[in-house]
Amino acid sequence: MLRSVMVIRPSFFRLGSVSAATARLQHSQTESPRQPVPPSRKETSSSKSLMDIGTRRLFNEDHDLFRQNVRRFFQEEVVPYHKEWEKAGQVSRKVWEKAGEQGLLGVMTPEEHGGIGGDLFSAAIIWEEQMYCNCSGPGFSLHSDIIMPYIVKYGTKEQIKRFIPNMTAGKCISAIAMTEPGAGSDLQGVRTYAKRDGSDWILNGNKVFISNGWMADLVVVVAVTNSEAKTAAHGISLFLVEDGMKGFHKGRKLDKIGLKAQDTAELFFEDVRLPADALLGELNNGFYYLMNELPQERLLIGDMAIASCEFMFEETRNYVMQRKAFGKTIAHLQTVQHKLAELKTEICVGRAFLDNCLQLHAEKCLDPSTASMAKYWASDLQNKVATQCLQLHGGWGYMWDYPIARAFADSRVQSIYGGTNEIMKELIARSIVSQK
Repeated sequence: MLRSVMVIRPSFFRLGSVSAATARLQHSQTESPRQPVPPSRKETSSSKSLMDIGTRRLFNEDHDLFRQNVRRFFQEEVVPYHKEWEKAGQVSRKVWEKAGEQGLLGVMTPEEHGGIGGDLFSAAIIWEEQMYCNCSGPGFSLHSDIIMPYIVKYGTKEQIKRFIPNMTAGKCISAIAMTEPGAGSDLQGVRTYAKRDGSDWILNGNKVFISNGWMADLVVVVAVTNSEAKTAAHGISLFLVEDGMKGFHKGRKLDKIGLKAQDTAELFFEDVRLPADALLGELNNGFYYLMNELPQERLLIGDMAIASCEFMFEETRNYVMQRKAFGKTIAHLQTVQHKLAELKTEICVGRAFLDNCLQLHAEKCLDPSTASMAKYWASDLQNKVATQCLQLHGGWGYMWDYPIARAFADSRVQSIYGGTNEIMKELIARSIVSQK
């Protein structure tokens, strides 16, 4: 298994005239096996805090050093501005470029393609640290670990060379347009279509609920290219559509109950003329590509869900240790103590399962059914933890200025996007009753 070795040169320190390119976090991969982890490395169940650095046997000291710098980045470059971004309905382009300077975008993308060349565990650190700072605005994980893999795996050398370096630098923000007003979890119900016109394609249709959609410079669009295919799945292709193309319009930024700082938009395509080289991968193979990449997306959602649970637990523990009622802190009440015990146990069980899934995926052994389990179970737990932690805050938990209120609102969509949890159960059930 590949092991990530990181040389830390964070530009937080602004050493002299060091350029952004040499000042960012650098990663490289070696072919040597992972070294045994010292037995003293604790799991979260026995650590002082569920968010402690230096825990979990998945990680090593290099990862710990990386996590320290990622945590510092979010605390210095994201947290102070997040309320402002919530009001604007989007983050700044500046934070994308700063993330690029720090090597926080395209972490798993190979260096030879213009990425950072790190491992899955380094990417997971970024997912988790974003949840630990309770700032859902930056769509870094979608950009780096859902969209970039499509281009790297299925794109031409020219497409990779044109887009990946700028995506890694945060200068090209990406989105993926699957969902339509009449097609959500059922991707075979897509109606957006592309027809040939000479060597070009003419794209028509509309998409909705597109994360990063308002700020996107590049959109991977799912479209029907063969309406007469034996099944809808055999007639879907992917296209690379760039901002500014004639006929490509962005609708309003959608007003959501959570993820307030994350730009989510409607996209419209009216006779958009695409050159032949806008096709991503092989014609009519789009559905296969989507199915192939969805397990990583669902793992990502699951890991971020458990990380959010860990944040909410620690936030609530700190609150009940300070909040007084009946002449003492409410942490002295047995009912509160028992609830905290239940929550910690369930979160640690979830963390153990998700860490196992991360290990399986790093070894390319994570199957779609297990990824669906991770997404469904962890996001359901996230919503449960959010509800119970807010309850322990009492009326203050319902105030937007309290972190638990934001976490509660942000949690709700986790069981919806990436395939609803009802669909996850369908996929798991199929693997159970299948005779194949």
